[in-house]
Amino acid sequence: MRNPFGANPRDLQKMLEQTMQQMQKAQEELKNLRVESSVGGGVVKAVVDGTGELISIEINPVVVDPNDVEMLQDLIVSALHEAQERAEAAQAEKMQSLTGGMGLPPGLL
Repeated sequence: MRNPFGANPRDLQKMLEQTMQQMQKAQEELKNLRVESSVGGGVVKAVVDGTGELISIEINPVVVDPNDVEMLQDLIVSALHEAQERAEAAQAEKMQSLTGGMGLPPGLL
């Protein structure tokens, strides 16, 4: 029996299995990827993995001012946000490389 996509169901299943294996490998690679963001002239650095999970925060002691904790908090949030955005871009690039030629609707895999 042929499907509407014009491919043999066994071929489609094999292609899907290969794609799922590639996606699993890509997810593992993203977990091992480290993305860094530095703000405030380098006084606060955030490192996330390729999925956006926080790995570390580095704060230069020169920016620690007990009278201006809000500035430090803002720098931390900014560094983390920027690092997560970079991780999202890396994720999108990795997934595009896997699914780009398949003509699948976004979000299917």
